Amino acid sequence: MTEYGRGPGSEPWHPDDPLYGDGGWGGQQAAQQAQQSYGGQPQYHPQQPQQQYGDWGTGEQHGYGDQSYPQYDEYGQQYAPQQPQQPQHQQHQAPQQHQQPQYDQNGWPTGSYPQDPYAGGPQDPYAQQPAPYGGEQSDYYGAPEAYPPPEPPGRRRPEPERKPEPGTDWDPGPDQGEHAFFAGGDDEDGRDGEPDDRRGRGERRGGGDRRGGGKEKKRRSGLACLVVVAVFGGGLAGVSYFGYQFYQDRFGSAPDFAGSGNGEQVTVTIPKGSGGYAIGQVLKKMGVVKSVDAFVAAQAANPDGKNIQDGVYTLQKEMSAASAVELMLSPKSRDNLIIAEGKRNAAVYELIDARLEVEKGTTAKVAETRWKTLGLPDWAVNHPNVKDPLEGFLFPSSYAVAKGQKPEDVLRQMVARATEKYESLDFETKAKSLGLEGPWELVTVASLVQAEGKTHDDFRKMSEVIYNRLKPTNTETNQKLQFDSTFNYLLGQSEIDISESEINSNPDPYNTYTNKGLPPGPIGNPGDDALQAALKPTRDGWMYFVATDGMDKTEFAKTIAEHQRLVDKFNASRGN
Repeated sequence: MTEYGRGPGSEPWHPDDPLYGDGGWGGQQAAQQAQQSYGGQPQYHPQQPQQQYGDWGTGEQHGYGDQSYPQYDEYGQQYAPQQPQQPQHQQHQAPQQHQQPQYDQNGWPTGSYPQDPYAGGPQDPYAQQPAPYGGEQSDYYGAPEAYPPPEPPGRRRPEPERKPEPGTDWDPGPDQGEHAFFAGGDDEDGRDGEPDDRRGRGERRGGGDRRGGGKEKKRRSGLACLVVVAVFGGGLAGVSYFGYQFYQDRFGSAPDFAGSGNGEQVTVTIPKGSGGYAIGQVLKKMGVVKSVDAFVAAQAANPDGKNIQDGVYTLQKEMSAASAVELMLSPKSRDNLIIAEGKRNAAVYELIDARLEVEKGTTAKVAETRWKTLGLPDWAVNHPNVKDPLEGFLFPSSYAVAKGQKPEDVLRQMVARATEKYESLDFETKAKSLGLEGPWELVTVASLVQAEGKTHDDFRKMSEVIYNRLKPTNTETNQKLQFDSTFNYLLGQSEIDISESEINSNPDPYNTYTNKGLPPGPIGNPGDDALQAALKPTRDGWMYFVATDGMDKTEFAKTIAEHQRLVDKFNASRGN
């Protein structure tokens, strides 16, 4: 034991010792009585560590060996630590030295010693020393609301049990560590044997009286289960649906109706240049087929499926894709305005009037007065003596024309189709290679081929006859075409028996019996075969031709003598 506590012998604690008995451990002796030191001197409290500082001038510093700490015996009583037998160092060359206290052989102080300037007040043994150099140090035990100082292990009392808090209906909720899904009292009976520390926090707080909270949480847990089931069920259903759709799109057959329709007719317009998918989209939109893919597959399966053209079709709703393809390939479904090859404009105007259900002559009047606004190319205007500037530009094809449309819109559509065709055949360039002045004359040649030829096999020979008669070296006809078709166009007729007197007496520019060269313009609307023949005539030297049967059979000759024999054959067939 140190000299501040009990000595090495068996002498008991002195009754005058301030630490004798229970003083100081109740945390109250600071307020009851001031502590008196031995010999009437202020008590020195070694529990407050003192840091010794060396000489700042020499830079000498001392470590933690110069500090002293409080010492306790086995009964929890504090006694003074033994002072190390070391020479005292001066602090900052202080002029006065602290006196070292003296002790007897039993460790009791024999004299007095100066009060420690850094020690706490004599009435507060737990007061804190002021920090050196003006620093502040908190007092953890001096405040009224502070914790009491620790007691020795032998005098510590057991911690009192916490009283249960009064019951409350308040539920901490999920944000207090208890999820609403697991907060119900469904298994209240099943947890009776569990220790309290394994029960929910809400149960510990509320005790055994739940005040009806169990039923409310049961309902809440059931609703949570229902929500979870609904969410997972909906997600599973969505994944299944999209998975099925993905399988059908990639591997399954396309949706399709069955049968040839439900009997409800519908008019469908297929735009020009539409392919299988575009046609299928139009049909699906009008309710004819169930899916575009079904129509495309049916069109590909039909050998003639690619022959479906643009135009107006009369179909039925809810048709199978295969039956829709078959009906569109049949003439029965076509509701288009069809312009035949070689048809003159006057006849086309009448067809348009009938389809639009307008007064007869309406379309012809529009063509006469508005022809410059209908899209003719520059090379097709300003030609003299032309009876109809649109002649040759109402291209033979199938057009979607229905009641309610305007005549000028229909005409503009036809002119655009013809212009596109002539440009695709490069008429401007090829006309010069054929000895013609321009594409206008090439269209005129093609219209003559279309009018005079009886069959497509005759077109190329007919084209050669025209080019041979236009040659300046032609001495057989002296550059006169002598075609009945031009004279009939002039009169707006289609006659075979024309008298020479009638022909020779008419000086109209369209009369090729009396005028050299080509007529002022086309005399009809040539088709594809006639156009190709005008571009590629034969090179066999044909100069004459005669329809020997008066209708379908045309025979060709190279000389005037051969031509005369063909004329005799024609007269014989007519009984002349």
